[in-house]
Amino acid sequence: MAIFKMYAPFFDLGNWAHVLTSGKDWMIILTLILMECLLSVDNAVVLAAQTQMLPTKAEKEKSLLYGLWGAYLFRFIVIGIGTYLIHFWEIKLAGSIYLFYLAFKFFYDQRHPKQAAEREKEKREAAHHKGKKKKHVLSLFWRTVISIESMDIVFSIDSVLAALAVSSNPVVVLIGGMIGILCMRGVAEIIIKLMDIIPELQPMAYLLIAIIALKLLLALPPLHFELPNTVFAIIVFTILILTILFHFWRVKRHGHKHI
Repeated sequence: MAIFKMYAPFFDLGNWAHVLTSGKDWMIILTLILMECLLSVDNAVVLAAQTQMLPTKAEKEKSLLYGLWGAYLFRFIVIGIGTYLIHFWEIKLAGSIYLFYLAFKFFYDQRHPKQAAEREKEKREAAHHKGKKKKHVLSLFWRTVISIESMDIVFSIDSVLAALAVSSNPVVVLIGGMIGILCMRGVAEIIIKLMDIIPELQPMAYLLIAIIALKLLLALPPLHFELPNTVFAIIVFTILILTILFHFWRVKRHGHKHI
């Protein structure tokens, strides 16, 4: 019965009809799509790199397609569980601390690039040595699919947690996440180029993560302050516009050189 309650909103046609016809819910969905795209660019790059070991273009496309459906299934499962768990203040507190940690780590790494690069190099070397020691039972194709799925699970936990902090309606989170995943994988190169042109978009995404962490923290007892979703969406798009305006102001001030 508990499992049924967790996933019941997904099968409530009334809930779907309300979400699909609600301007407020679509504003939140667009916010989630934006966040998914900005926060998952690294994921897209890693997934694309993983497919390069496959010999044919057909296998590369097939592996990404399987990974996409696996990502959708994982989102469905995790959102259902997360919607239930997020009601416990202890989970909200843990989620808030974790999101604050993600934001802090990003800005710390930005200030200490050498240390961040060394950590990443150590991780890659450890993963490489681990992979060499393993005896492979599955074919290269299925190993790649499993690898894609594993990476997607790791990357998507952050996105799901952030999304659930924005909206408690699992249908809103599911639609936003699924469209976001599709956009992120379909236009990954465009997003990467856009973030190269406007590098401030990446720190902006982690600033939003810190704001979401604060939103979760303020909702805890004894404060119980709930920031309305519409207000949050307005804050997100205002920050996005200000980030773009700030970028062009810097470009104008410093000339056309890359900054």
